[in-house]
Order: sequence, then structure tokens, then C-alpha cells
Amino acid sequence: MSRRMALAGIGSAATLLAVTACGSSDTGNQAAPTSTTAPPTPVKLGVVLLGTRAGPYVQGDRTGISTALVVDGQVYLVDCGQSSVWQYHRAGLEFAALKNIFITHLHADHVADYNNFFMLGGSTDVQTTDGVSPPVQVYGPGPAGGLQPAYGGADPPVASPENPTPGLADLTRRCNEAFAYSNNVLMRDTGLQNTAAIAVVHEIALPDIGASYTDPAPATAPFPVMSDDHVRVTATLVPHGPVFPSFAFRFDTEYGAVTFSGDTTNSENLVQLARGSQLLVHEAINIEGGSLSPTAQSHMTESHTAVQQVGGIAAQADVPQLVLSHIADFGPTATIDPAQWTSWAQQGYSGEVIVGTDLQTITLR
Repeated sequence: MSRRMALAGIGSAATLLAVTACGSSDTGNQAAPTSTTAPPTPVKLGVVLLGTRAGPYVQGDRTGISTALVVDGQVYLVDCGQSSVWQYHRAGLEFAALKNIFITHLHADHVADYNNFFMLGGSTDVQTTDGVSPPVQVYGPGPAGGLQPAYGGADPPVASPENPTPGLADLTRRCNEAFAYSNNVLMRDTGLQNTAAIAVVHEIALPDIGASYTDPAPATAPFPVMSDDHVRVTATLVPHGPVFPSFAFRFDTEYGAVTFSGDTTNSENLVQLARGSQLLVHEAINIEGGSLSPTAQSHMTESHTAVQQVGGIAAQADVPQLVLSHIADFGPTATIDPAQWTSWAQQGYSGEVIVGTDLQTITLR
């Protein structure tokens, strides 16, 4: 098996998980192997791009940002964008293999399906049917602690003024409260598990570097998040406009390291975190030739990385393979041309570039 192999489509993602989690190469659209067919080589490390769309916009070509890292059949999920629970199933991933979720930040497009992984993915008899079961360890941001002034001196209303900047623990609790009736009825009517008890939330503690909602991403050395028998996870703070905290994550395994940028503009913190990884999954946008409003233009330049600059970041980090995900084009056609985007991303970069698509699989080992 090639060390780096990009495979697109549902069948490829299903193959990855069929091999790693189920011990079989049958994806449902392939003929069953004959008695003379050699068993497939088990995949040890791979990435499944469940959804690759940037932002909350509802469009039919891509679903919300979410990525599954698979290590020896264990699934580590990074972000839970819109429709990601359905994409998880379509990819052939086993819900029973999901024991860790990592949230980069609390913008809605990164957590739109977060509760659905428990409320829907866990609404099954896990004794007889594949489903999410406790505990699922969830790691992500704590409360921001305050709000920066609005762009251009505007004075918008404050949503939920009694708690305007909740962290991941409050988000989880409020989701459980909002769907308590459904949960209670299903437990009584069908004997299903208590889906409110699946997630164990860990709000990531920050190093003492003076970071705050007024200074969201000062210079930060990578710091530990968690480790188990398969991965060691470290994080750093990245600049994503006024959002605080906003994380990038690195997963070190015995087969190599994979880094996820989260949402970020150009960041030395990210370069330091990613340095020497085998694969960098990085966000990117194009605004060349676009006609964004001043407010939108400010958000894009202060919160995201231009696709024309992302290759230089990968080069600084000495990463041999770059995958673009969480992508959007705000140019004249508003469509992503893979050839053009690859050319842009290879400016200043000699490594391999993959312009990600939904349900694409990248196998590393």
C-alpha cells in the first residue's frame, strides 16, 4: 500500500472503515472476495472528510465541516458541522467506534450536528444495533468570558444576555435540556438509553499566556489535550477573528502525525504545531475577484486563510501533504475549480495538494 493515497467517494471511505473496524473489504458495492482473493492489508491511519463546506451557508454541493481521523479502527472526530451525523453513516463509519470528539471552536457551522451524534446516533439499542454509546469524551472550548465590540461601531442585540458566551459544557447541557422530552419519551416507550448521559465534556484548559477574548491567540507553544493507547493530542490557539478560544489540533500516532488547522488566518502558532506532520488539513478561502461587503471582507481577511497563502504555511511547517477542507470561493463564479485551487495552493509549496471533497478518504498507512 502506498504511504499516501487519495481515494474519493463513498466506497473509498467505506472501504477504509470496513477494513479497520470490521475486518472485511466488502463495502456493499463490490463483489464479495472469492476463496482465492488475498485479504486486504489493514489500514492503520486514515482521514475521512465527512464535510468540507466553509461557513453556515446552506448549499447543495458540500456539507458542513467535519473530519474523522481513523487510527487502528478507532474514530477521532474533529468538528460536527451540518449533516455530519448522516455523512458519518454514509462513509461506513461505525458509531460504536466513536469515543472521542474534538471541537475547534463554537461557531454554529462547527457544532450544528454536535448534539445529533448523541441524540440520533445514540438512539438505538446498542446491544443489537450499531450506535453511539457512553462514554464519548468531548474536548473543546470553555466560555469566552466576553464579547468584542461589533464591527464598524454597530450596536447589535445580545442574545441570551444572562449567559452570552457559553462554553462547550453549557452548550451540551442546554441541548440536553431542550430535547429532554424526546429523550424521556424514548427511554420509556422503547427502552433506549439515556442519550443525555453519553458525552463527557472536557473544556480545554489554556496555558497561562494571557489569552482572552481581547487577545485570542498570543504566541503559544503546543499544549497537551489528551492521550490514549492510539493517539497523543496537542493543541494551540489560532486567530479566528473575535472567536475565543479557537483551537488547532495535532494527533500523533505510531504511524505518523496529522494536524487540523481549525478556522484560522495565517498563524505562527499553527506552523509550530504542525511542523513535521505527515498531513495538514487546512482551511482555505478565495476572495480574488469577489465583491464582498466591507463587513464580510473584514471577517474573511481577519478570520480565514487565502488559498493563495496556504501552501506557504504548509512549506513552513515542512508538511509533505496538504489537504484543503472547510473551503469556499467568493470569487466571480463562487465555485471551486479543483485545478485552479491546486495551482493556488502550490504557490511556494512543493508537496502534494488535495482539494478536499465530501466523503473523500486519505490513507496514510
